[in-house]
Amino acid sequence: MNPFTALGLPARADLDDEQVRQAWRAIAAATHPDRADGGDPPAYTAASAAYARLRTAWGRSETLADLAAGTPPEPSGLVPAPDAGTVWGAVAMLPGRIRRGRLARMAARSLAAAAAGLLAVTVIPGTPSEPAVVAGAVLWWALTIRSDLAPPPGR
Repeated sequence: MNPFTALGLPARADLDDEQVRQAWRAIAAATHPDRADGGDPPAYTAASAAYARLRTAWGRSETLADLAAGTPPEPSGLVPAPDAGTVWGAVAMLPGRIRRGRLARMAARSLAAAAAGLLAVTVIPGTPSEPAVVAGAVLWWALTIRSDLAPPPGR
Protein backbone atom coordinates (compact mmCIF):
# COMPACT_ATOMS: atom_id res chain seq x y z
CA MET A 1 0.00 0.00 0.00
CA ASN A 2 1.28 3.44 -0.90
CA PRO A 3 0.59 5.79 2.05
CA PHE A 4 0.51 8.82 -0.24
CA THR A 5 -2.25 7.22 -2.31
CA ALA A 6 -4.21 6.27 0.81
CA LEU A 7 -4.31 9.95 1.80
CA GLY A 8 -4.86 11.20 -1.76
CA LEU A 9 -1.55 13.07 -1.77
CA PRO A 10 1.14 13.23 -4.44
CA ALA A 11 4.36 11.39 -3.56
CA ARG A 12 6.53 14.50 -3.24
CA ALA A 13 9.28 15.50 -0.84
CA ASP A 14 8.00 19.08 -0.44
CA LEU A 15 4.79 18.19 1.43
CA ASP A 16 4.58 19.78 4.84
CA ASP A 17 3.08 18.43 8.07
CA GLU A 18 -0.07 20.55 7.75
CA GLN A 19 -0.89 19.27 4.24
CA VAL A 20 -0.62 15.66 5.45
CA ARG A 21 -2.69 16.44 8.55
CA GLN A 22 -5.45 18.12 6.52
CA ALA A 23 -5.63 15.19 4.09
CA TRP A 24 -5.89 12.72 6.98
CA ARG A 25 -8.54 14.76 8.79
CA ALA A 26 -10.69 14.99 5.65
CA ILE A 27 -10.56 11.22 5.11
CA ALA A 28 -11.02 10.50 8.82
CA ALA A 29 -14.11 12.72 8.98
CA ALA A 30 -15.64 10.95 5.99
CA THR A 31 -14.80 7.37 6.97
CA HIS A 32 -14.69 7.22 10.78
CA PRO A 33 -16.52 4.15 12.16
CA ASP A 34 -18.40 6.29 14.73
CA ARG A 35 -20.32 8.11 11.99
CA ALA A 36 -24.09 7.63 11.92
CA ASP A 37 -23.84 5.73 8.63
CA GLY A 38 -21.15 3.42 10.03
CA GLY A 39 -18.34 5.03 8.06
CA ASP A 40 -15.83 2.91 6.19
CA PRO A 41 -13.60 1.12 8.74
CA PRO A 42 -11.13 -0.35 6.18
CA ALA A 43 -10.60 3.06 4.54
CA TYR A 44 -10.27 4.72 7.96
CA THR A 45 -7.71 2.13 9.06
CA ALA A 46 -5.70 2.57 5.86
CA ALA A 47 -5.78 6.36 6.19
CA SER A 48 -4.75 6.20 9.85
CA ALA A 49 -1.82 3.91 9.05
CA ALA A 50 -0.78 6.18 6.19
CA TYR A 51 -0.98 9.25 8.44
CA ALA A 52 1.12 7.54 11.11
CA ARG A 53 3.73 6.85 8.45
CA LEU A 54 3.67 10.31 6.78
CA ARG A 55 2.99 12.70 9.65
CA THR A 56 6.66 13.68 10.06
CA ALA A 57 9.23 14.81 7.51
CA TRP A 58 11.37 11.84 8.50
CA GLY A 59 8.54 9.41 7.83
CA ARG A 60 7.79 11.00 4.46
CA SER A 61 11.44 10.81 3.41
CA GLU A 62 11.70 7.17 4.51
CA THR A 63 8.53 6.32 2.59
CA LEU A 64 9.75 8.11 -0.53
CA ALA A 65 13.06 6.24 -0.29
CA ASP A 66 11.20 2.93 0.05
CA LEU A 67 9.02 3.74 -2.96
CA ALA A 68 12.05 4.81 -5.04
CA ALA A 69 13.84 1.57 -4.14
CA GLY A 70 10.81 -0.43 -5.20
CA THR A 71 10.24 -1.93 -1.74
CA PRO A 72 6.82 -1.51 -0.21
CA PRO A 73 6.81 0.65 2.94
CA GLU A 74 6.29 -1.36 6.11
CA PRO A 75 3.09 -0.62 7.99
CA SER A 76 3.68 1.76 10.87
CA GLY A 77 3.92 0.14 14.27
CA LEU A 78 4.68 -3.35 12.97
CA VAL A 79 8.13 -4.63 13.77
CA PRO A 80 9.50 -7.71 12.03
CA ALA A 81 9.54 -10.76 14.27
CA PRO A 82 12.93 -11.29 15.91
CA ASP A 83 14.90 -14.30 14.83
CA ALA A 84 17.35 -16.41 16.84
CA GLY A 85 20.30 -14.04 16.37
CA THR A 86 18.48 -10.87 17.42
CA VAL A 87 20.89 -9.82 20.16
CA TRP A 88 23.95 -10.29 17.97
CA GLY A 89 22.19 -8.69 15.04
CA ALA A 90 21.41 -5.63 17.14
CA VAL A 91 25.01 -5.45 18.32
CA ALA A 92 26.22 -5.77 14.73
CA MET A 93 23.92 -2.91 13.61
CA LEU A 94 24.97 -0.56 16.42
CA PRO A 95 28.03 1.02 14.71
CA GLY A 96 25.96 1.86 11.63
CA ARG A 97 23.13 3.28 13.72
CA ILE A 98 25.62 5.45 15.60
CA ARG A 99 27.32 6.61 12.39
CA ARG A 100 23.97 7.60 10.78
CA GLY A 101 22.53 9.05 14.00
CA ARG A 102 22.72 12.51 15.53
CA LEU A 103 26.41 12.57 16.38
CA ALA A 104 26.46 16.03 17.99
CA ARG A 105 23.60 15.18 20.34
CA MET A 106 25.18 11.83 21.24
CA ALA A 107 28.46 13.59 21.99
CA ALA A 108 26.69 16.21 24.12
CA ARG A 109 24.83 13.52 26.11
CA SER A 110 28.02 11.54 26.59
CA LEU A 111 29.92 14.62 27.77
CA ALA A 112 27.12 15.58 30.17
CA ALA A 113 27.03 12.09 31.69
CA ALA A 114 30.83 11.97 31.95
CA ALA A 115 30.92 15.42 33.55
CA ALA A 116 28.28 14.47 36.12
CA GLY A 117 30.18 11.29 36.99
CA LEU A 118 33.52 13.10 37.20
CA LEU A 119 32.00 15.84 39.33
CA ALA A 120 30.60 13.25 41.76
CA VAL A 121 33.97 11.48 41.99
CA THR A 122 35.87 14.71 42.67
CA VAL A 123 33.39 16.59 44.88
CA ILE A 124 31.90 13.82 47.03
CA PRO A 125 34.46 10.99 47.03
CA GLY A 126 33.97 8.14 49.49
CA THR A 127 30.36 8.97 50.35
CA PRO A 128 27.39 6.70 49.68
CA SER A 129 25.99 9.22 47.21
CA GLU A 130 29.06 9.08 44.93
CA PRO A 131 28.26 5.72 43.29
CA ALA A 132 24.57 6.64 43.20
CA VAL A 133 25.27 9.83 41.24
CA VAL A 134 27.64 7.99 38.88
CA ALA A 135 25.11 5.17 38.37
CA GLY A 136 22.36 7.74 37.79
CA ALA A 137 24.44 9.53 35.15
CA VAL A 138 25.21 6.25 33.38
CA LEU A 139 21.56 5.16 33.54
CA TRP A 140 20.37 8.52 32.19
CA TRP A 141 22.86 8.24 29.33
CA ALA A 142 21.84 4.66 28.52
CA LEU A 143 18.12 5.45 28.50
CA THR A 144 18.33 8.66 26.46
CA ILE A 145 21.05 7.90 23.92
CA ARG A 146 18.73 5.57 22.01
CA SER A 147 16.68 8.51 20.76
CA ASP A 148 19.74 9.87 18.94
CA LEU A 149 20.57 6.64 17.09
CA ALA A 150 19.41 6.20 13.51
CA PRO A 151 16.42 3.86 13.21
CA PRO A 152 17.28 0.25 12.51
CA PRO A 153 16.80 -1.01 8.95
CA GLY A 154 13.21 -1.90 8.21
CA ARG A 155 11.67 0.79 10.40
